[in-house]
Amino acid sequence: MNVLLDTCALIWLVNGDAALSHRATAAMQTAWFAYVSPVTAWEMGLKLAKGKLALNEPLETWFPRAKEQHNLEELPLDSEAAIRACGLPRLHADPADRLLIATAIQHGLTLLTPDPLIQQYPGLQTLW
Repeated sequence: MNVLLDTCALIWLVNGDAALSHRATAAMQTAWFAYVSPVTAWEMGLKLAKGKLALNEPLETWFPRAKEQHNLEELPLDSEAAIRACGLPRLHADPADRLLIATAIQHGLTLLTPDPLIQQYPGLQTLW
């Protein structure tokens, strides 16, 4: 199984937060590949700008360091995923989450997310 981390999963992983489930942690450790999306960097940047997120260093250094320290590959966003996100059922209005869902479906990845709305998408494998 290969996995894609939801934004909160990445933040909790880096912070060593107990909110990251044991199942998600185990999946990352046993996955052939664990991915993050540039959408996550964008979402984090938006949250930082709104004061809804605080980091101990600039996002420009935090994100690459997080990928390196946790052996995460960045999976590029492409037009196929962007178009797929537009056609998803309207269960979730968050554009970042919709892009992550579409990316996971497109690449056959298990999305590590605690979000119950995301977990309802047909054709999406999730784990938490």
